[in-house]
Amino acid sequence: MTDYKTIRGKKIKTFATDLGNDQAEGQIFYSSTDNQFKAAVSSAAWSSGGPLIAAVRMHSGAGTQTAGLSFGGLLPGGVTNNTEEYNGNGWSSSGDLGTSRYELAGCGTQTAGLGFGGNAPPGILGVTEEYNGSTWSEQNDLGTARYASDGCGTQTAGLVFGGTTGSVTGKTEEYDGTSWSEQNDLGTARYHLAGCGTQTAGLAFGGETGITGATEEYNGTSWTASNALNTARKDLGGAGIQTAALGFGGTPPGTSKTEQYDGTSWSETSDMARTNGQRDVEGCGTRPAALAFGGDPTSSLTEEFNITVNTVTAGAWSSGGNLNTGRTGLAGAGSQTAALAFGGTVATPSTPQNPYKNESEEYNGTSWTEGNNLNQARSSPGGNGTQTAALAYGGLPGSGQSATANSEEYNGTSWSEGNNLNTASYTRVGAGPQTASIAMGGATYTTPPSSFAVNDFVEYYDGTSWSEQNDMNTARYIAAGCGTQTAGLVSGGNAPPGTTAIVEEWDGTSWSEVNDLPTAVQQHAMSGTQTAALQAGGSTGSLTTIALNYDGTNWSTAPSIATARSALAGGDIGATQTSSIVFGGHITPNPSGYQQTEEFTGETTALNLKTITDS
Repeated sequence: MTDYKTIRGKKIKTFATDLGNDQAEGQIFYSSTDNQFKAAVSSAAWSSGGPLIAAVRMHSGAGTQTAGLSFGGLLPGGVTNNTEEYNGNGWSSSGDLGTSRYELAGCGTQTAGLGFGGNAPPGILGVTEEYNGSTWSEQNDLGTARYASDGCGTQTAGLVFGGTTGSVTGKTEEYDGTSWSEQNDLGTARYHLAGCGTQTAGLAFGGETGITGATEEYNGTSWTASNALNTARKDLGGAGIQTAALGFGGTPPGTSKTEQYDGTSWSETSDMARTNGQRDVEGCGTRPAALAFGGDPTSSLTEEFNITVNTVTAGAWSSGGNLNTGRTGLAGAGSQTAALAFGGTVATPSTPQNPYKNESEEYNGTSWTEGNNLNQARSSPGGNGTQTAALAYGGLPGSGQSATANSEEYNGTSWSEGNNLNTASYTRVGAGPQTASIAMGGATYTTPPSSFAVNDFVEYYDGTSWSEQNDMNTARYIAAGCGTQTAGLVSGGNAPPGTTAIVEEWDGTSWSEVNDLPTAVQQHAMSGTQTAALQAGGSTGSLTTIALNYDGTNWSTAPSIATARSALAGGDIGATQTSSIVFGGHITPNPSGYQQTEEFTGETTALNLKTITDS
């Protein structure tokens, strides 16, 4: 009898704990703890990714699941030339298309993309542009201007097929990196179709001439019919190659159905998670690792499809325990499982800045409990540190009162007075431990007579006293900060005359401007480090749910918080890009301080194990 080792080249081993890596794929092992034979098995599923910065439909895309590209399309406000890049976690803005348009087609990679055709009323376009990873440049036009076509291939060996010129067409053209040349037509003329593959091994499927599931393969010369999709549809997305393709979404009706193609026929696999935005969804990547983004109704949804032995749990925010005292303009310290909230104000319609709070609350990962109060009530203080070694400084102590320079230290039980800031101020942002803190920006307010000024000031706290450091390049208040005393980060805020997107890094000596936020924001929260930060909420003119990741160079979208709010707080020491917390804040239409806590957990993977039975 042939044994398992002969077939697989592996012998069955005994382990006390389950295997925990991809090397377990195809390996049968015996669990001495469970007294069972087990094996890792692959599964297919969609999971949520970081949303697009701008909700879009009728756009195009290129690249892979971890290096995707979205460009053009329709925003709620009209036609766009927006370009965004996906890094496997979230989206970041890049150089705009030269020509705004929608219902265009594309192919290639994130650093060598190709966009062609489209609609930009009053005209149908043949415009072709190449993307180099940062900017687009115009090339020779399509031979036949068209929109609602699709394409595949590379920047130097592209293929376009189908679409409409005002009437439905099956025209096919090849691109050689310089110009387009006409080839044999599709067997079934159609538009709003999907495609994937290469210039010499392309695949076209679905579309509209009447809704169709027709599938055709291209061999570099001509098209041949293959087996149709199980669900006929238009406005669908596609990914993969000719012999291993994925088709998903589409209409009518709006469907989340996903099918995979093996070079001969289509079979159904796991549905997309989305309940809207299935139409005009765009895709890229491979069959085992695809990316879907955008859609109609105008959507920012991003999903990843994976065939893997790992069960992927996407990063997400979840509800935590409510604060006992809902408030806005509070400060925070600590981690997701050991946080501290202090100060703030509870606003009411009749008294929008009263009363000012001195309450402190401690969070254990599940619920908040009352701690000993600050010695001085205050709104909009700066704060940082841990749950058992926190620092509070500055703030507004009451309605009509000047900003304070007072600072206090928390030891896990009670607050004690520390030495004052050099400059009395409020809405400063801070980072670092209690004995090595940095406080940045903020505003001074004195009365009477009333005087207000926005600061670029920076101060160090060494556990005993505050010392002035080199100023930031941009004066700002109601910003967000994180990091350490020698590697700080500050983003956004209000830099009169308005909200700013400017970001600065601190090296312990001086400040340098780095890449701006995608959108100017103020009154937001941030945690993590200078090279791995997470920002959430705030106001961009209206309250926002947007969350962003920073990798030390670029900003990209992260899963959004559940409730739009500003003047919220977050953790500091122990709160990271993949394990964070936000709490409190201001919501609309309720002007009072918000009680809700939200916790963020980054993407995780776990081996998908199957128990092998006697049968």
